[in-house]
Amino acid sequence: MPANHLWGGETAKAVENFPISGERVPLSVIHWLARLKGAAAAVNAELGLLPKRSAGRIEKAAAEIAAGKHDHQFPIDVFQTGSGTSTNMNANEVIAALAGENTHANDHVNMGQSSNDVFPSAVHLAALHVAQNDLLPALKLLERSLARKARSFQNVVKAGRTHLMDAVPVTLGQEFAGYAAQIALAQERIAAALLHVGQIPLGGTATGTGLNTHPKFAQKVRARLKRESGLRQIAPPADPFEAQANRDALVELSGALKVLAVSLTKIAGDLALMGSGPRAGIAELYLPELQKGSSIMPGKVNPVIPEVVLQVSAQVIGNDTAITVGGLQGQFELNVRIPLIARNLLQSLNLLTSASTVFAQKCVDGIRPNRAGTQASAGATLAVATALNGAIGYDRATAIVKTATDTGRPLREVAIEAGVDPKLYDDTIDLRRIARGNR
Repeated sequence: MPANHLWGGETAKAVENFPISGERVPLSVIHWLARLKGAAAAVNAELGLLPKRSAGRIEKAAAEIAAGKHDHQFPIDVFQTGSGTSTNMNANEVIAALAGENTHANDHVNMGQSSNDVFPSAVHLAALHVAQNDLLPALKLLERSLARKARSFQNVVKAGRTHLMDAVPVTLGQEFAGYAAQIALAQERIAAALLHVGQIPLGGTATGTGLNTHPKFAQKVRARLKRESGLRQIAPPADPFEAQANRDALVELSGALKVLAVSLTKIAGDLALMGSGPRAGIAELYLPELQKGSSIMPGKVNPVIPEVVLQVSAQVIGNDTAITVGGLQGQFELNVRIPLIARNLLQSLNLLTSASTVFAQKCVDGIRPNRAGTQASAGATLAVATALNGAIGYDRATAIVKTATDTGRPLREVAIEAGVDPKLYDDTIDLRRIARGNR
């Protein structure tokens, strides 16, 4: 143990008992646990349960921890007792040592609390804070970046593709507008989940009954935290036993993050494919050239940012699986997989925040259309024959397409040879009009 450590015996036991991963509890959880304990001390003083001088010293110590001044005093592995009791005691011991004057870790710092309600509350608040203040702004940045490209590309016609096969023409603008809508919907899903994440179990103490806490304690602590943090979603639980026994709200949030990861996978995959080439690929987009793509092939450039986004998305989907398993393993009055859930959920939130920001700024903002490529694909897709269905019928159009496919001849040439009036063909096969559809 370091000579200058502030923790006590319970922390030392946990360090010895859990030499698992070398990865500590996310610092955002530690910081919010400290904020909770500072607010709890203030409320306990207000309720006449704790001397104001003692409460003030606890508040000061907790504020220092919340500000990150004592991060090194939290050495316990994230894979620990499933209630987070070890980290809760770690916080109690460090705050007591900082507060001094015979401040007791349990009697004073932990007054009105249990690991079973305060640790999951800290996890909820950490997730709520990161999602609200970091992830949602990053997603708004990405949505706006995609929307700007949608407007810029609204007249760039290209081949549509379904099943990775040629389909009727669309515009790049239509595709990018779809991507922007995916990110907008992701924000709505996440914001909806945060309403439940904000329902913290504080006040339930050991099993949800609220034993050993003042009836007004939780209400006053929530109000203080809500006022100080600006997190308007902080609210009482729908039911104290639901809040104590389950981490369903965190599973719900993780599910929304998984959907976002699926959306990002679609978008990043499409951009990488449309940027493939420059001569032997689809070659409809120019992605920003950020670095050398090969240590041996001169001039090669790779879609490095989409590849990062795809890897992050895979990790988030994997994290969601672990969170789901953790969520379904609660028994009776307590879920005891909270550190696992916290570790994976906070990682997903942070990864998605960084990846979305980088995706917008280093990739999407710099994308340019390859107009030669889009014109070539739009003109080459035989699916434009779909526009002739109303004039010549599906079967006749199918025969024309099949002949053009088998012979490699231009569609117009084959159609006219099959008896289609040239003026009808030219008036009907208008690529921009086809791409507009019924709009």
